[in-house]
Amino acid sequence: MTDAATLRGRVALVTGGSRGVGRGIAEALGGAGATVYVTGRTVAETEFGASCIPIPCDHTDDDQVERAFDRIHSDRGRIDLLVNNVWGGYERMVEDGEFTWSRPFWQQPLFRWDSMFSAGVRAHFVASRLAARRMVEQRSGLIVNISFWSAQKHIANVPYGVSKAATDKMTQDMAHELSAHGVAVVSLYPGLVRTEKVMEAAAYLDLSNSESPQFIGRAVAALTTDPNILALSGSVIVAADCVERYGVVDVDGRRPKALTIEDV
Repeated sequence: MTDAATLRGRVALVTGGSRGVGRGIAEALGGAGATVYVTGRTVAETEFGASCIPIPCDHTDDDQVERAFDRIHSDRGRIDLLVNNVWGGYERMVEDGEFTWSRPFWQQPLFRWDSMFSAGVRAHFVASRLAARRMVEQRSGLIVNISFWSAQKHIANVPYGVSKAATDKMTQDMAHELSAHGVAVVSLYPGLVRTEKVMEAAAYLDLSNSESPQFIGRAVAALTTDPNILALSGSVIVAADCVERYGVVDVDGRRPKALTIEDV
């Protein structure tokens, strides 16, 4: 279980941390002692703990992303952990009164593909590229790409599956190129997370095996402090597997059960 001193002295960046999973990860890492920079278009409107430093940033704008990394390097001179959580394509699920999220690919709006790749996969690549430069110099660091089971199984729609599969392939190939430099990269699959949006539909959902956003952050903290993390580099890790692997528990003391591809 992660305690308040586990990540003391570590510098982290969580992208897309204004709300939901990203905010939970940032808060959990800060609670574990890390100095956490948090980027997103609306982070200035979010209240974080003292360990979290918001940097307003649109991750589809490369100049803004570079300035965010310049700020971190200027302030701290290092970066130990990058969590790529920012993602696009979840907006405008209802158009003209119709729910488009689960439409077949020939009826999908094209913006969803573009958004998932520009504000998702490409945004992860850009941030990883900048973080890796410093991590390679340090000969240490961890990059966590938040992904999901849709990379391996049809869930909801084609753009969602293809973009998450691209994320996992990017994890594998980045790990290959970083293996000689002491830097690890993993894909992390959350389960059903009790984000603000999910809780809006709580009356219609079975939340008995759900996870808090902070639980995902506790899993990330455990991975960050794993002395054998390089052995996991390039792999997919289910967040709830960290219950057995590291003894991580949720904020309410519960131990979420790891989903399998059959369960999802």
